[in-house]
Parts: sequence; structure tokens; C-alpha cells
Amino acid sequence: MKENRERAFDERRLYRRRRRIRNQIIAYITVAIFFVAIVVGAVFGIRKLMGIIAERRQAEEVERQLEEAAAQAEQENAVVEPPAPIEEAPVEDVDWLEEIVETAIAPMPLEDRVAGLFIVRPEDITGVGTVITAGEGTQEALNKYAVGGLVYFDQNIKDKEQVKEMLSKTTMMSKYPIFLAVDEEGGSVRRVGSSGIEVTEVGDMADIGAAGDTMTAYNAGAEIASYLYELGFNLDFAPVADVVADVSASAIGKRSFGGDPAAVGDMVAAAVGGFQDTGISSCLKHFPGIGAASADTHEGMAVLEKSLDELRASEFIPFRSGIDAGAHMIMVGHVSMPGVVGDDTPCSLSEEVVTNWLRGELGYNGIVITDAMNMSAITEYYSADQAAVMALQAGVDMILMPDGFEAAYEGVLAAVRDGVISEERINESLKRIYRIKYRDRVDQDGNVVDNMAAEQQTGEGGEEISANPEEAPDSQPEGEAAPAIQEGEPAE
Repeated sequence: MKENRERAFDERRLYRRRRRIRNQIIAYITVAIFFVAIVVGAVFGIRKLMGIIAERRQAEEVERQLEEAAAQAEQENAVVEPPAPIEEAPVEDVDWLEEIVETAIAPMPLEDRVAGLFIVRPEDITGVGTVITAGEGTQEALNKYAVGGLVYFDQNIKDKEQVKEMLSKTTMMSKYPIFLAVDEEGGSVRRVGSSGIEVTEVGDMADIGAAGDTMTAYNAGAEIASYLYELGFNLDFAPVADVVADVSASAIGKRSFGGDPAAVGDMVAAAVGGFQDTGISSCLKHFPGIGAASADTHEGMAVLEKSLDELRASEFIPFRSGIDAGAHMIMVGHVSMPGVVGDDTPCSLSEEVVTNWLRGELGYNGIVITDAMNMSAITEYYSADQAAVMALQAGVDMILMPDGFEAAYEGVLAAVRDGVISEERINESLKRIYRIKYRDRVDQDGNVVDNMAAEQQTGEGGEEISANPEEAPDSQPEGEAAPAIQEGEPAE
């Protein structure tokens, strides 16, 4: 009994064990089948996905090829347009001329700045009777007095080579740019043309004005300027801008282009162009106009009896035209206008005339220079130093040929040191002067060039002329006494 129960128990336990093993086998098979199904599904899915990707890539490639073909066809038919310009950042303009002028003036001692306001004869600073060469005397004089310019007359001019050498050496001896000036109007006033040097005569300005052809006036200025430039000059006290209605009744005579203010203005503007296009600075004269003056200022006081409105309607017109043409310099005459100014003060010493009329009303900002200060209209009433100081106080920039240069120079120097004239006032005039002196010597990069100096340092055939001054004196050969000073006509 007991054995039967044990056998039955063993059979049931064996059955349960077999069933458990069978269930495990079934579970393993199920898991295996599920895993195989997953693997098969994944493989199928990947292959399907790869096919889709391949189809999409093929479609994209076809689309790209179609787009390229369309773009190429469009490009072949399209008008080619230039590329849009590249916008550059704005560059600040630099006024190189102003920079150079400021740089040139800043280190100058006061003595040199004051001397730079004078244009004198070479004899005035050398003490020599007649200067015909630039030697030791000229060098010493320019070292002591750094004048702004020298003006030459008939007695200084002998022949072409002598003048070229004298002016070339003078240029090299001066420590600052220097005006080398002359009166060469044509007609009756021609220092070079009357010296024996062969030049083309242009005739009287009155005849040119009467012909009415402004091109003739231009050509006259250019012709005069061409031989002056060749000799080494850089400033001509011309043309005359005075209006002269009656040649026989005027001290100016045939030096004027005529009596019609507008026509004279046209001729003056043309002549200025001829001078300055050919390398010579032009100086209009004699503001405010002396064509109708009562007398000659060389001989004494001369009065102009006109109202300001009359001046505006006549005398001012040619000066306006010359200013519009770019004249570098204007000379103020010594005529008196008591009816307008209020007293007999010469116009060259009058603030009303220089500052209010010429600077203010006519708007001129170039160089203003006096007429020759050794004329009787000045010397009979003023000392050299007094006249020089008054001219600067009136607004003038340069003083021409004072009657006693050293006295005039010392007078201005003392006026500055005493505060009668400010250093700023001196610098103001120097800036105007140096703007003209450097006008063609500053390139677009701010470099200073000097074509004339380079030309003057080279002789014919390229032979270099020594910059060192000759040992010869300024005047006559050794053993010959220097003659008495030979006075040329003052600049007019």
C-alpha cells in the first residue's frame, strides 16, 4: 500500500517534471521564433528603406539635372549685367597745400617772417650800385634779410644767359621760396623787352583792347610769360586793370585796355589766364583804379574824385573779372579818395579800401601788395617805417620797394614786438603768400616738388650748374669802381 502510494507520487512528480521541461522547450522555441521574426522583419525593413532612399536620390538627381539645364538655357539668353560697384569707405580729403604752408611758416623766426612781407630791389639789401650777378653779396644779404621777393629793372638785365644765371643762383641762395619779379606789361613798360634780349613784342594794351579780341589778350600774356619763365622769373606786375576813357588825360595812357569797364574786364581776365597758364603769377594793378586820377602818384599826391557807387559801376568791374580769373596778386595804388575815405590817406594805406572794399566787397583772398613805396605820394607824407606799418594795418600782405628797406623792416619788427601788430596778423599774410608760392609745388600725395628750380639748375645739354655762389662780387669786375645807383622806374 505504501509502495503503491510512493510509486504514484513518483509518477506524478515525473509527469510534472516532463511537463515543465516541455513548457520550457515551447518557451524557448517561441522566443527563437519571435527573434527570427524580428531579424527577418528588420532585414526586410532595411532593404525597403534603402530602396526608398535610392529612389529619392535618383529623383533628386534627375531634378537637379533638369534645373541645371534650365539655368544654362536662361543664362545663354540673359543679358550679362556688370557687377555692382563696390562701395568704398569715404576718404577724408587732406588739404596738402595748407599743411605744407603751415609747416613752412611754423619754424620761421619772427625776423624772417617780417622780412618775408617785403619785395625789394637787389640793391636795397646788398648795398651794391647795380646788381647783375648773384655772388657772395647776394648770399650774405639773403641770409640776413629773408625777403619775400626781389624785383629787377633795366639795369639788372644785360643778356639772356646773365639773367638766367643770376635768377637761378638767387633762387638757390634763398632759404625760402622767393618771388623774382619784373614789370613786363608789353608796350611802353617792358624791362626785359627793352634790354636788348630778343623777345616778341606784343604791343600796347590799348591797341589790343581796341581790337576787341580776348584771345589776343590771352596770347599777349602767354607770350610775355613764356620768355619770363624761361629766364627764371615767376611774378609779373601785370596786367593793368585800370579803366582809361581818355588816354591823353591819364597818367596810365595806353597801358590800359580801354575805357569800357566790361570790355576791359574781359581783356584783363584773358591776360591773367595767359600769364598764369604759362607759369607766371599775375598781379592786377592799380586798385581801386587810377585811370581817372588827377595826377601821377610817382610825382606826388593824386586824387580820384569818384563816389563808391561810381567805382562799383566802373573801376571795380575789371578787378572783379581778374579775381574771377584767379589772379594771384593785386597791387593797391597810392591815389587818395577823400570824398569816400574821408581824408587824404593813400588807398594803399587805407583799411577802408583794402579790407572793406577789396577783401570784403570783392571777396579777394589772394596776395595784396602796395604799389612802390618810394613814390612821392608816400615819401612826401610818411617815413618808410610809418608807411610800412600803416599798410599792414590796412590789410596789405606785401610791401613793395620802401624808401629805405632797413628802416621799414625794423619799423614793422618793432611794431610786432610792441604789440602794435600781432604775430597772428603777420602769419595771416604769410599764409596767403605761401599758398601762391607753393601752389604748383605740392602733388596729390603732399610732396613738395619744384620743376622751375630743377630746370634752372640744369644748363643747356644737361650740364649741371653749381649751387655754390661764385666768388665774384655782385657788381662790376675787380678793379672797376661801382657806378652810382642807377634808378629804374619804380614798379607801377
